[in-house]
Amino acid sequence: MNINFLDFEQPIAELEAKIQELRLVGTDADINLSEEIARLEKKCNQLIKDTFSKLTPWQVTQLARHPQRPHTIDYVSRIFTDFDELSGDRMLSAGPSIVAGLARIDNIPVMVIGHEKGRKTNEKIERNFGMPNPEDYRKALRLMKMAEKFNLPILTFIDTPGAYPGIGAEERNQSEAIARNLLVMARLKVPIICTVIGEGGSGGALAIGVGDRVFMLQHSIYSVISPEGCASILWKSAEKASLAAEAMNLTADKIYELKLVDGIIPEPLGGAHRNVDAMAESIKNELLRQLNVLQSQSPDALIEARYKRIMAYGLDT
Repeated sequence: MNINFLDFEQPIAELEAKIQELRLVGTDADINLSEEIARLEKKCNQLIKDTFSKLTPWQVTQLARHPQRPHTIDYVSRIFTDFDELSGDRMLSAGPSIVAGLARIDNIPVMVIGHEKGRKTNEKIERNFGMPNPEDYRKALRLMKMAEKFNLPILTFIDTPGAYPGIGAEERNQSEAIARNLLVMARLKVPIICTVIGEGGSGGALAIGVGDRVFMLQHSIYSVISPEGCASILWKSAEKASLAAEAMNLTADKIYELKLVDGIIPEPLGGAHRNVDAMAESIKNELLRQLNVLQSQSPDALIEARYKRIMAYGLDT
Protein backbone atom coordinates (compact mmCIF):
# COMPACT_ATOMS: atom_id res chain seq x y z
CA MET A 1 0.00 0.00 0.00
CA ASN A 2 1.16 3.52 -0.82
CA ILE A 3 1.44 5.19 2.60
CA ASN A 4 0.77 8.91 3.07
CA PHE A 5 3.18 10.13 5.72
CA LEU A 6 2.41 12.83 8.25
CA ASP A 7 5.00 15.51 9.08
CA PHE A 8 6.27 13.74 12.20
CA GLU A 9 6.71 10.52 10.18
CA GLN A 10 9.16 11.99 7.64
CA PRO A 11 12.25 10.20 9.06
CA ILE A 12 10.32 6.93 8.72
CA ALA A 13 9.30 7.85 5.17
CA GLU A 14 12.91 8.55 4.17
CA LEU A 15 14.13 5.26 5.62
CA GLU A 16 11.36 3.25 3.95
CA ALA A 17 12.12 4.97 0.62
CA LYS A 18 15.76 3.96 0.97
CA ILE A 19 14.78 0.36 1.68
CA GLN A 20 12.55 0.34 -1.40
CA GLU A 21 15.41 1.68 -3.55
CA LEU A 22 17.71 -1.09 -2.34
CA ARG A 23 15.06 -3.69 -3.13
CA LEU A 24 14.82 -2.39 -6.68
CA VAL A 25 18.61 -2.42 -7.08
CA GLY A 26 18.70 -5.98 -5.78
CA THR A 27 16.30 -7.13 -8.50
CA ASP A 28 18.12 -5.33 -11.31
CA ALA A 29 21.70 -6.39 -10.59
CA ASP A 30 23.73 -9.34 -9.42
CA ILE A 31 24.23 -7.74 -6.03
CA ASN A 32 23.11 -9.32 -2.78
CA LEU A 33 21.71 -6.54 -0.64
CA SER A 34 19.60 -8.74 1.61
CA GLU A 35 21.74 -8.15 4.70
CA GLU A 36 21.70 -4.37 4.26
CA ILE A 37 17.95 -4.40 3.63
CA ALA A 38 17.36 -6.54 6.74
CA ARG A 39 19.50 -4.14 8.80
CA LEU A 40 17.57 -1.10 7.57
CA GLU A 41 14.22 -2.83 8.11
CA LYS A 42 15.18 -3.55 11.70
CA LYS A 43 16.24 0.07 12.11
CA CYS A 44 13.00 1.27 10.55
CA ASN A 45 10.85 -0.86 12.85
CA GLN A 46 12.69 0.49 15.85
CA LEU A 47 12.25 4.06 14.57
CA ILE A 48 8.50 3.48 14.18
CA LYS A 49 8.31 2.07 17.73
CA ASP A 50 10.24 5.02 19.15
CA THR A 51 8.17 7.58 17.22
CA PHE A 52 4.80 6.12 18.15
CA SER A 53 5.70 5.56 21.80
CA LYS A 54 5.92 9.31 22.43
CA LEU A 55 3.22 10.91 20.28
CA THR A 56 1.90 14.28 21.41
CA PRO A 57 -1.88 14.83 21.59
CA TRP A 58 -1.70 16.90 18.41
CA GLN A 59 0.15 14.13 16.58
CA VAL A 60 -2.50 11.63 17.75
CA THR A 61 -5.14 14.02 16.39
CA GLN A 62 -3.38 14.06 13.02
CA LEU A 63 -3.23 10.26 13.07
CA ALA A 64 -6.94 10.01 13.91
CA ARG A 65 -7.57 12.10 10.77
CA HIS A 66 -5.06 10.28 8.59
CA PRO A 67 -6.28 10.25 4.95
CA GLN A 68 -5.80 6.48 4.80
CA ARG A 69 -7.27 5.67 8.20
CA PRO A 70 -9.93 2.94 7.93
CA HIS A 71 -13.52 4.13 7.91
CA THR A 72 -16.72 2.41 8.98
CA ILE A 73 -17.25 0.77 5.58
CA ASP A 74 -13.71 -0.65 5.70
CA TYR A 75 -14.46 -2.39 8.98
CA VAL A 76 -17.95 -3.49 7.93
CA SER A 77 -16.53 -5.44 4.99
CA ARG A 78 -13.94 -7.16 7.22
CA ILE A 79 -15.80 -7.76 10.47
CA PHE A 80 -19.33 -8.59 9.32
CA THR A 81 -21.06 -10.86 6.84
CA ASP A 82 -24.44 -10.50 5.13
CA PHE A 83 -24.40 -6.71 5.52
CA ASP A 84 -27.62 -5.24 4.16
CA GLU A 85 -27.51 -1.44 4.15
CA LEU A 86 -30.66 0.42 5.16
CA SER A 87 -31.21 4.08 4.32
CA GLY A 88 -33.47 6.99 5.05
CA ASP A 89 -35.21 8.70 7.93
CA ARG A 90 -38.57 8.26 6.11
CA MET A 91 -39.01 12.02 6.02
CA LEU A 92 -36.28 13.85 4.11
CA SER A 93 -33.00 12.12 3.27
CA ALA A 94 -31.13 8.84 2.81
CA GLY A 95 -28.76 10.04 5.54
CA PRO A 96 -25.45 9.47 3.71
CA SER A 97 -23.17 10.65 6.55
CA ILE A 98 -24.13 7.57 8.55
CA VAL A 99 -23.82 4.04 7.17
CA ALA A 100 -26.19 1.54 8.78
CA GLY A 101 -27.73 -1.83 8.24
CA LEU A 102 -28.32 -5.39 9.31
CA ALA A 103 -25.38 -7.78 9.45
CA ARG A 104 -23.93 -10.81 11.16
CA ILE A 105 -20.80 -11.09 13.27
CA ASP A 106 -19.83 -14.75 13.67
CA ASN A 107 -23.43 -15.61 12.75
CA ILE A 108 -24.86 -13.30 15.44
CA PRO A 109 -27.42 -10.93 13.86
CA VAL A 110 -26.73 -7.28 14.74
CA MET A 111 -27.52 -3.73 13.69
CA VAL A 112 -24.43 -1.79 12.57
CA ILE A 113 -24.42 2.02 12.58
CA GLY A 114 -21.41 4.25 11.92
CA HIS A 115 -20.24 7.61 10.63
CA GLU A 116 -18.75 7.60 7.15
CA LYS A 117 -16.48 10.38 5.84
CA GLY A 118 -15.94 9.09 2.31
CA ARG A 119 -12.60 8.58 0.62
CA LYS A 120 -12.52 10.30 -2.79
CA THR A 121 -13.56 13.92 -3.26
CA ASN A 122 -17.00 13.13 -4.68
CA GLU A 123 -17.60 10.61 -1.87
CA LYS A 124 -16.57 13.15 0.77
CA ILE A 125 -19.02 15.68 -0.64
CA GLU A 126 -21.80 13.09 -0.80
CA ARG A 127 -21.09 12.00 2.79
CA ASN A 128 -20.74 15.63 3.92
CA PHE A 129 -17.24 14.76 5.22
CA GLY A 130 -18.80 12.58 7.92
CA MET A 131 -20.70 15.48 9.51
CA PRO A 132 -24.31 14.30 9.97
CA ASN A 133 -27.39 16.39 9.46
CA PRO A 134 -30.48 15.89 11.69
CA GLU A 135 -31.96 13.45 9.18
CA ASP A 136 -28.84 11.26 9.44
CA TYR A 137 -29.38 10.97 13.17
CA ARG A 138 -33.10 10.33 12.68
CA LYS A 139 -32.21 7.50 10.32
CA ALA A 140 -29.91 6.05 12.99
CA LEU A 141 -32.69 6.43 15.55
CA ARG A 142 -35.20 4.64 13.30
CA LEU A 143 -32.83 1.71 12.88
CA MET A 144 -31.99 1.55 16.58
CA LYS A 145 -35.69 1.24 17.35
CA MET A 146 -35.91 -1.48 14.69
CA ALA A 147 -33.02 -3.29 16.38
CA GLU A 148 -34.84 -3.15 19.70
CA LYS A 149 -38.04 -4.47 18.09
CA PHE A 150 -36.22 -7.54 16.74
CA ASN A 151 -33.91 -7.93 19.76
CA LEU A 152 -30.71 -7.20 17.85
CA PRO A 153 -27.54 -5.86 19.53
CA ILE A 154 -26.44 -2.45 18.24
CA LEU A 155 -22.80 -1.86 17.26
CA THR A 156 -21.80 1.72 16.47
CA PHE A 157 -18.62 3.12 14.94
CA ILE A 158 -17.81 6.74 15.77
CA ASP A 159 -15.74 8.84 13.37
CA THR A 160 -16.90 12.42 12.85
CA PRO A 161 -15.47 15.93 13.25
CA GLY A 162 -18.89 16.79 14.68
CA ALA A 163 -22.51 17.31 13.66
CA TYR A 164 -22.95 19.59 10.64
CA PRO A 165 -23.29 23.21 11.87
CA GLY A 166 -24.98 24.65 8.78
CA ILE A 167 -28.03 26.90 8.83
CA GLY A 168 -30.21 24.22 7.22
CA ALA A 169 -29.21 21.70 9.87
CA GLU A 170 -30.11 24.15 12.63
CA GLU A 171 -33.43 24.95 10.94
CA ARG A 172 -34.24 21.23 10.92
CA ASN A 173 -33.41 21.09 14.65
CA GLN A 174 -29.97 19.51 14.88
CA SER A 175 -29.79 19.80 18.66
CA GLU A 176 -33.17 18.08 19.11
CA ALA A 177 -32.12 15.20 16.87
CA ILE A 178 -28.95 14.64 18.90
CA ALA A 179 -30.74 14.99 22.25
CA ARG A 180 -33.47 12.54 21.23
CA ASN A 181 -30.87 9.95 20.24
CA LEU A 182 -29.21 10.30 23.65
CA LEU A 183 -32.56 9.85 25.38
CA VAL A 184 -33.62 6.83 23.34
CA MET A 185 -30.25 5.08 23.43
CA ALA A 186 -30.19 5.33 27.22
CA ARG A 187 -33.44 3.32 27.35
CA LEU A 188 -33.03 0.74 24.57
CA LYS A 189 -33.51 -2.81 25.80
CA VAL A 190 -30.75 -4.38 23.69
CA PRO A 191 -26.96 -4.41 24.12
CA ILE A 192 -25.15 -1.38 22.65
CA ILE A 193 -21.40 -1.34 22.02
CA CYS A 194 -19.78 1.86 20.72
CA THR A 195 -16.27 2.11 19.25
CA VAL A 196 -14.45 5.36 18.46
CA ILE A 197 -12.40 4.50 15.35
CA GLY A 198 -11.13 7.97 14.43
CA GLU A 199 -12.49 11.33 15.52
CA GLY A 200 -15.12 11.48 18.22
CA GLY A 201 -16.29 15.06 17.82
CA SER A 202 -18.75 16.60 20.27
CA GLY A 203 -22.50 15.89 20.10
CA GLY A 204 -21.97 14.54 16.60
CA ALA A 205 -20.24 11.57 18.19
CA LEU A 206 -22.45 11.31 21.28
CA ALA A 207 -25.59 10.92 19.15
CA ILE A 208 -24.55 7.32 18.43
CA GLY A 209 -22.24 6.99 21.43
CA VAL A 210 -24.45 6.05 24.40
CA GLY A 211 -23.84 2.40 25.13
CA ASP A 212 -23.26 -0.41 27.58
CA ARG A 213 -19.62 -0.47 26.51
CA VAL A 214 -17.59 2.28 24.83
CA PHE A 215 -14.14 1.63 23.39
CA MET A 216 -11.53 3.76 21.65
CA LEU A 217 -8.88 2.70 19.20
CA GLN A 218 -5.39 3.51 20.44
CA HIS A 219 -4.87 6.49 18.12
CA SER A 220 -8.40 7.87 18.11
CA ILE A 221 -9.61 11.03 19.86
CA TYR A 222 -12.77 12.00 21.74
CA SER A 223 -13.53 15.62 22.60
CA VAL A 224 -16.24 18.22 23.11
CA ILE A 225 -14.76 20.38 20.32
CA SER A 226 -11.95 20.14 17.79
CA PRO A 227 -8.51 21.45 18.83
CA GLU A 228 -8.82 24.12 16.12
CA GLY A 229 -12.21 25.21 17.45
CA CYS A 230 -10.94 25.32 21.00
CA ALA A 231 -7.89 27.36 19.96
CA SER A 232 -10.10 29.79 18.06
CA ILE A 233 -12.14 30.40 21.20
CA LEU A 234 -9.28 30.59 23.72
CA TRP A 235 -6.52 32.24 21.66
CA LYS A 236 -8.50 33.65 18.71
CA SER A 237 -6.28 31.59 16.41
CA ALA A 238 -6.69 28.06 15.03
CA GLU A 239 -2.90 27.95 14.61
CA LYS A 240 -2.62 27.19 18.34
CA ALA A 241 -4.48 23.90 17.84
CA SER A 242 -1.50 21.90 19.12
CA LEU A 243 -1.63 23.79 22.44
CA ALA A 244 -5.35 23.19 22.68
CA ALA A 245 -4.88 19.47 22.01
CA GLU A 246 -2.42 19.29 24.91
CA ALA A 247 -4.95 20.85 27.28
CA MET A 248 -8.06 18.97 26.15
CA ASN A 249 -7.23 15.41 27.31
CA LEU A 250 -8.65 14.03 24.07
CA THR A 251 -6.41 10.98 23.56
CA ALA A 252 -7.53 7.43 24.34
CA ASP A 253 -5.23 7.01 27.34
CA LYS A 254 -6.49 10.23 28.94
CA ILE A 255 -10.14 9.45 28.24
CA TYR A 256 -9.68 5.98 29.74
CA GLU A 257 -7.94 7.48 32.75
CA LEU A 258 -10.98 9.73 33.24
CA LYS A 259 -13.21 6.60 33.16
CA LEU A 260 -15.22 7.84 30.19
CA VAL A 261 -14.54 4.73 28.11
CA ASP A 262 -14.28 1.08 29.06
CA GLY A 263 -11.14 0.17 27.20
CA ILE A 264 -8.57 0.90 24.51
CA ILE A 265 -8.12 -1.39 21.51
CA PRO A 266 -4.42 -1.44 20.47
CA GLU A 267 -3.57 -0.52 16.89
CA PRO A 268 -0.94 -2.12 14.63
CA LEU A 269 2.47 -0.50 14.82
CA GLY A 270 2.29 2.79 12.93
CA GLY A 271 -1.49 3.09 13.07
CA ALA A 272 -4.60 1.24 11.90
CA HIS A 273 -4.02 2.19 8.24
CA ARG A 274 -0.81 0.14 8.10
CA ASN A 275 -2.66 -3.13 8.69
CA VAL A 276 -6.42 -2.75 8.33
CA ASP A 277 -7.05 -6.51 8.46
CA ALA A 278 -5.26 -6.86 11.80
CA MET A 279 -7.10 -3.83 13.19
CA ALA A 280 -10.45 -5.23 12.08
CA GLU A 281 -9.65 -8.57 13.70
CA SER A 282 -8.83 -6.87 17.02
CA ILE A 283 -12.10 -4.93 16.94
CA LYS A 284 -14.07 -8.05 16.04
CA ASN A 285 -12.56 -10.03 18.91
CA GLU A 286 -13.42 -7.28 21.39
CA LEU A 287 -16.97 -6.96 20.09
CA LEU A 288 -17.52 -10.72 20.38
CA ARG A 289 -16.14 -10.75 23.93
CA GLN A 290 -18.49 -7.99 25.00
CA LEU A 291 -21.50 -9.44 23.21
CA ASN A 292 -20.95 -12.71 25.02
CA VAL A 293 -21.26 -10.87 28.34
CA LEU A 294 -24.05 -8.43 27.48
CA GLN A 295 -26.37 -10.87 25.75
CA SER A 296 -26.60 -12.92 28.93
CA GLN A 297 -28.16 -9.97 30.79
CA SER A 298 -31.86 -9.19 30.96
CA PRO A 299 -33.18 -5.97 29.36
CA ASP A 300 -33.90 -4.44 32.77
CA ALA A 301 -30.38 -5.27 33.97
CA LEU A 302 -28.90 -3.72 30.83
CA ILE A 303 -30.80 -0.46 31.28
CA GLU A 304 -30.00 -0.25 35.00
CA ALA A 305 -26.28 -0.84 34.42
CA ARG A 306 -26.26 1.67 31.55
CA TYR A 307 -27.93 4.28 33.76
CA LYS A 308 -25.40 3.77 36.56
CA ARG A 309 -22.55 3.93 34.07
CA ILE A 310 -23.74 7.26 32.69
CA MET A 311 -24.44 8.76 36.10
CA ALA A 312 -20.92 7.82 37.24
CA TYR A 313 -19.32 10.14 34.68
CA GLY A 314 -17.32 12.84 36.39
CA LEU A 315 -17.40 11.20 39.80
CA ASP A 316 -14.07 10.60 41.54
CA THR A 317 -14.46 6.92 42.43
